[in-house]
Amino acid sequence: MKLAYVLFDGFTLLDFSGFQEAITWMRVLGADADMIWHYCADQSRITDDRGMSISISHVKPDLSGYDLVFVPGGMPTRRLQYDEGFLSWLRTAREAEMKVSVCTGALLLGAAGLLQGKRATTNASAYELLQPYCAEVVKERFVRDGDVFTGGGVSASIDLGLYVVESLTDRDFTRRVQEQMHYPYYSGASAIG
Repeated sequence: MKLAYVLFDGFTLLDFSGFQEAITWMRVLGADADMIWHYCADQSRITDDRGMSISISHVKPDLSGYDLVFVPGGMPTRRLQYDEGFLSWLRTAREAEMKVSVCTGALLLGAAGLLQGKRATTNASAYELLQPYCAEVVKERFVRDGDVFTGGGVSASIDLGLYVVESLTDRDFTRRVQEQMHYPYYSGASAIG
């Protein structure tokens, strides 16, 4: 599997890192030994919302070549949802097998047209902002609707990551990942959608 993490200045680190921690255990534990991931952005250096700077080696790649495209949230999503250059780039993910967002990353998937006709969730503070972009806003920790997976606020990224792992493997493997992460709170596949 080939993953693209679509990052941007001011993104929320836990939105990204919780999901990444869970899903990359698939490679570490051998469920997908060929899994690779790229950190992608619209510029070569970005800074998260707490000041950590990250060097980006994949600047605006065509996202159609990825199996899974992940978008975190953060306050800049409220501006980026109107940034046609950013949205045009994000639309190249249309053919990706899985489109995943956490928190207000759903606003970006929605503004790019990737949530049309779908049920989705986001951070509770942005439910109203998400409404125009999807068929239904679901007030749950995580939601799956076909090829789209969305998670609620911040720490929901860990649960969403485990849910995606379970969707790609099985419950027994996901328990192994939970043990490695020392994360007992995920109770199994129960996503709405």
